[in-house]
Amino acid sequence: MIYKKKNSSNRWLLEHFKDLYVKKAKNNKIRSRAWFKLEQLDKSNRIFKTNMNVIDLGAAPGSWSQYAVSKIGKKGRIIACDILPIKPITGVDIFQGDFSNKKTLNFMLNSFSHIKFHLVMSDMTPNITGHFSIDMPRIINLAKLALKISNYVLSKKGIFLLKSFQGEGFNELYKEIKIFFKHIKICKPKTSRTRSREIFILATR
Repeated sequence: MIYKKKNSSNRWLLEHFKDLYVKKAKNNKIRSRAWFKLEQLDKSNRIFKTNMNVIDLGAAPGSWSQYAVSKIGKKGRIIACDILPIKPITGVDIFQGDFSNKKTLNFMLNSFSHIKFHLVMSDMTPNITGHFSIDMPRIINLAKLALKISNYVLSKKGIFLLKSFQGEGFNELYKEIKIFFKHIKICKPKTSRTRSREIFILATR
């Protein structure tokens, strides 16, 4: 079993470094290939507008915030949140903490209570074990946490962009999102690897 896992990791690394978007990110000093996923989602759905206030959940290493700051102009605001440290990005405020911890979450929400956000975007993913029966519940729990935060901070016509995965618990999550948002669209940008169960939910009020 260890041998198979090692082979799988080696295949992933080989594919990763051959990936067109990984190379483009490196050549353009972009922090990760995720930048291109957000770019494609934005071009297809016109997500970003000037002067937006944005929360980026699960922001490390910061490529989504990198993209967002290039779109919202100087009067907008971006707050990048993650349990992991994020290197500074000009025009982005960074909040480091584990917001699955209730005290940290409440502190974060209280800190932002004076701001109405136009967009909450979440690229959060738990540490992946490779066992989908273990990983999927963790993914859903993080997605529900992102939904909870969006309900607290979003403006009346706010947008919620969420990365999730197809699997057990997804339909329940989708129904929960429908309670709070009028329009929901499932997206899979070309940048997402074909075999990946990764999808993006774009929800508007």
